[in-house]
Amino acid sequence: MLRSVEQRCVTGNGEDPRVTELRAAVSRLRRELAAHPAELPDRGVAEDELASLHAMALGGAPEIMRLRRSLLLVAGSVGSVSALAEALTQVRKAVELFGRGA
Repeated sequence: MLRSVEQRCVTGNGEDPRVTELRAAVSRLRRELAAHPAELPDRGVAEDELASLHAMALGGAPEIMRLRRSLLLVAGSVGSVSALAEALTQVRKAVELFGRGA
């Protein structure tokens, strides 16, 4: 069966699974960043943008350009920290889900 671009799958609770994925990925990176012991010059920027991503995910259907902007800021802030690479990759993949079919 074909679906139009506007139709989205929803979970049993009526939530877009992309939003669920984004929320989980952002939560993981926030936890790992909070637990990371090193002083990072742009930690505050990353924390602010992760909070913004979290708020967008809670709001339901995030704006794709804002998602991408926040992702770029987070990646620029923590992208060189190898301990956070896997969690950052999850956030990137979750953001990319919103670009598909758009």
